[in-house]
Amino acid sequence: MIKREIQTVIEQKLFKGKAIVLIGSRQTGKTTLFEQIASDIKTSTLSLNCDETEVRLLLTDTNTQKLQSVIGKHKLVIIDEAQRVKNIGLTLKLIIDKFQDVQLLVTGSSSLDLASEIKESFTGRKFEYYMYPFSLSELAQANGVLAEQQALEKRLIYGSYPDVINYAGEEKECLLNLADGYLYKDILSLGGMRKPALLENLLMALALQVGSEVSYHEVAQTIRANAETVERYIDLLEECFIIYRLSAYSRNHRNEIKKGKKVYFYDNGVRNAILQNFSPLSLRQDVGALWENYFISERIKANHNKRNFVKCYFWRNFQQQEIDYLEETDGILTAFEIKWNEKRKPKIPKIFAETYPNHIFHVVNRSNYMDFLL
Repeated sequence: MIKREIQTVIEQKLFKGKAIVLIGSRQTGKTTLFEQIASDIKTSTLSLNCDETEVRLLLTDTNTQKLQSVIGKHKLVIIDEAQRVKNIGLTLKLIIDKFQDVQLLVTGSSSLDLASEIKESFTGRKFEYYMYPFSLSELAQANGVLAEQQALEKRLIYGSYPDVINYAGEEKECLLNLADGYLYKDILSLGGMRKPALLENLLMALALQVGSEVSYHEVAQTIRANAETVERYIDLLEECFIIYRLSAYSRNHRNEIKKGKKVYFYDNGVRNAILQNFSPLSLRQDVGALWENYFISERIKANHNKRNFVKCYFWRNFQQQEIDYLEETDGILTAFEIKWNEKRKPKIPKIFAETYPNHIFHVVNRSNYMDFLL
């Protein structure tokens, strides 16, 4: 059992009169974590899986009397895949308001209906967290720092979904099943989309552009769609925790790019499964993109799990000077240049340093990356 760092954070919030909502893509271990917490606190637990039709009907447009007959004397209620229930926010609100001695634990594989309804119905009634694939820190705690250093190439190629870690030697099959079963079926269903070929082509286009600025118009031309459709599908992929976007950082200086977007994948293995490319690094042309995607996604995991609240960006000006990754915390900018080649020693662009003197600058490579992730 690899302990999730967010577990301690969640346990400190138990029985404080609010629901705990855990969202993230399928198969990241959300249900396993809640079951572990239930086992640790040893209280009567009711688990409801909204993938089951009967459970969805039970929780749709319900009332206090019906809920009382279901919850009974249980003190811990786990509701899995809550986004599959229509108007789930109203049901969760009812449980919190009417069953004040019950701790409600809720999972969702997307921030779609669940997030919008919670915002409407759940104000002040929830703690919300994200569950990602295993972080470097979690794996290093379980396997040791040296073992994780030695596994770096494997992480760049296969990522760190729980099934990938737990079924050594079967990584390709696990990832291809995940991509086929979740990316091309569940996401289309969740978003009400009816063009699986278009989604597949979009994902491939985005996978090939990791680390580069993405133009919706250019992607639309590539996959023969319109820019509005591309943007809607990208919104959907982000809401389902497959990809995330970095915006360009700017304080309205005329020389800076203001509207640019970069797209990254939360997991390298999913990105490679989309391309069906699991070749070793020695045979690849995209090592730099894999390394950049890996570091930034791991940095996002680390900040979330450690409750470091930062805003994330990249920076570029019209002279094509660039900083790979920026974090802003309380007015302080931390800039990262991410280089696979350890011999490269880039310097901070002079114009950035002059424009933003209150900054910290790091060059990240294979020798020191753990300093920023553990």
